[in-house]
Amino acid sequence: MSVLVASDLDRTLIYSAAALGLDMPDAEAPRLLCVEVYEGKPLSYMTEEAAALLAEVARTSVFVPTTTRTREQYGRIHLPGPAPRFAICANGGHLLVDGESDPEWHATVRATLAAECAPLDEIRTHLHRTADPAWLLKERVAEDLFAYLVVERSLLPDGYVKELTEWAGPIGWTVSLQGRKIYAVPKPLTKSAAVAEIARRTGTDEVLSAGDSLLDADLLLAADRGWRPGHGELADAGWTASQVTAVPERGAAAGEAIVRAIAEHASVTRAKARIEVIRAVSRGRG
Repeated sequence: MSVLVASDLDRTLIYSAAALGLDMPDAEAPRLLCVEVYEGKPLSYMTEEAAALLAEVARTSVFVPTTTRTREQYGRIHLPGPAPRFAICANGGHLLVDGESDPEWHATVRATLAAECAPLDEIRTHLHRTADPAWLLKERVAEDLFAYLVVERSLLPDGYVKELTEWAGPIGWTVSLQGRKIYAVPKPLTKSAAVAEIARRTGTDEVLSAGDSLLDADLLLAADRGWRPGHGELADAGWTASQVTAVPERGAAAGEAIVRAIAEHASVTRAKARIEVIRAVSRGRG
């Protein structure tokens, strides 16, 4: 029985120094593995224990990194274990196969967005008109698919995200606040759709997932089992679902707890499958 593991990266599996949440005494802090370097400096980390667990998951399952990052941003990450054959970037806009974007998948995504959502230029015009330079640090476009703002959180007005969400929803867009970034993403641009395509191609029997933000909710709901950390947008909203486990840990400890839970569940699934094979063989001999 094959298992597909689709996991968000930032603040789910990997953590910046600011997001690590190392609130224990320094002498008790876990050893860390750097998994991303940017402009010559270390940027993202996992605990060494989480890295070892993830390497095992990648060796024994179809492991699919599933991120809102662009392809360029994803390319900076070097996860432990064998290189994943599949990866999902730009929130489902690009399905990578051996590091290359699948052109047919991307063309299908583009056609869907053009048919169902307001154009990106309309969203950017609204963002430019409503964002205040007092708290706006940067405005970016990702893969010509969606936009995001980098903001100074302490100065961001309480009602801005709510007002943007109410404006964007009726024209086919989703808004998500993650750390210092406010994302505006087309509703049909989902991680779950790309994961379903990979599951179809690989003939996967079970899908496991993990994520921390509103943009991961569809991924968690579409999986057979899912996990979310004790921090993040979903945790702040108290979001739950019957097949989703909320681990109590926060920061890098949550990443380790999630990978451990996935590894244990996948191991049990494989063991059950082996037992079924043995039983089937025994019945055949009988």
